[in-house]
Amino acid sequence: MTTTVVRGEPNTSEAGWAALFGREHGPVAVTLAAGVALHAVNVYLATTIMPSVVDDIGGSSLYAWATTIFVFASVLGSAAAAAVLGARGPRASYRFAALLLAAGTTVCVLAPNMLVLLAGRLVQGLGGGLLFTLSYAMVRITLHDALWPRAMALVSAMWGVATLVGPALGGICAQLGAWRNAFWVLVPFLLFFGLWGAMRLPKGRTGGSTPRIPWTSVSLLGLAVLVISSASISSRLAVNAAGLLVAALLLVSWLRRERRTTLRLIPATAFGPDARLRFVYLTMALLVLASTVEVYIPYFGQRLQGLGPLAAGYLGAVLAAGWTLGLIACSGMSHRSRSIIGISPVFSRAGLAGLLFVGPVHSDSAATVAAVSLGLLMLGWGIGMGWPHLLTRVLQLAPDADQDLARSSVTTIQLAATAFGSALAGTVANVVGFSDGAGTGDMQSTARWMFALFALAPLAAVVTARYARR
Repeated sequence: MTTTVVRGEPNTSEAGWAALFGREHGPVAVTLAAGVALHAVNVYLATTIMPSVVDDIGGSSLYAWATTIFVFASVLGSAAAAAVLGARGPRASYRFAALLLAAGTTVCVLAPNMLVLLAGRLVQGLGGGLLFTLSYAMVRITLHDALWPRAMALVSAMWGVATLVGPALGGICAQLGAWRNAFWVLVPFLLFFGLWGAMRLPKGRTGGSTPRIPWTSVSLLGLAVLVISSASISSRLAVNAAGLLVAALLLVSWLRRERRTTLRLIPATAFGPDARLRFVYLTMALLVLASTVEVYIPYFGQRLQGLGPLAAGYLGAVLAAGWTLGLIACSGMSHRSRSIIGISPVFSRAGLAGLLFVGPVHSDSAATVAAVSLGLLMLGWGIGMGWPHLLTRVLQLAPDADQDLARSSVTTIQLAATAFGSALAGTVANVVGFSDGAGTGDMQSTARWMFALFALAPLAAVVTARYARR
């Protein structure tokens, strides 16, 4: 049965923050913001506690998998969001996603070893990817259009909140030797918003046909990530090289599938004679790929810079803070968008170049920590300053009929690049010598190789950005 979603009468005179948080719309706005916040906090919390997790239950060769499998599952959840929303409606969809995230979190809490923890991270990723995509999508369904800009700003701001809350919660629990409690804290909130919060949302389907999910494209993309991740467990270079080759073939198959099919993840314009959209996507992917060194930053911070779990967690969040600051500072400079797109990879390249020199240093001096922080800040700033303008280019270059697909394609590219980058980081770490009980020399060598190789991504982005901004 299809029901009509009531969004309230559009009244531009009541489109301020007071109206958004008022009695009529406040519970809905808080519920949607909480959906993004709970997913985002989980991202930064897990990154912060992973060094403590490995110390407790082992599995350092699978260290990067905790991020890779989570992001891979988030891609699946995100891709399924439109279909789930169309089939189940806002209330049931939100409740299902929140409870799925709660179930995965509970598995992580009880995990006796790394394999069980990864199973929990898989379920977390499915629920989290579904929840945060639904939260964005339901802004247009549950609120009248006069409130959309502020509601979008609210849910987007939750990522900034997560960079403060996630490392704090994870760092404090890890510092107390109770990393499992960091996950436990999230469960009551997930249950609360999955039950009470979901009741604030409309019941029943929203009308229209249920979108189809491009499962073939999603499967090819996901399989490529899993192949790299599986090969990364080995410390043998030949095995990792074979994994990279197979993954490359799967990516080619995915691109060929996207070119031919009508059910795709990115607009058809990307495969046309105008190459600009292809270069925009490639620039986005390369910048996000460079950012995935943050997966190992808390570990390096503890083992090389001598920081405690809390401080190392916040060190890992510096990149995200730089991304946010760059976005805020440059998002309004539409008159200089082409110049910003061209220069943004230069900042990220400079940040990684700095990290190459100071990141492997074994010193707990304030100067070393400050230098590492500056490198991470510049890396994030470069991505953030260019991101809104790259997103605008995607919307400009995609035809009107593909605007919804163009918006969702940015999330797909970002999540896929994050998953690939995390898998590649694990490959580099395990080949160089990252393992349980690795010494300081091994940690330094791992950091040096990782920063050097990942610096190639923004260097390539300098070239692709030239074509993307034409």
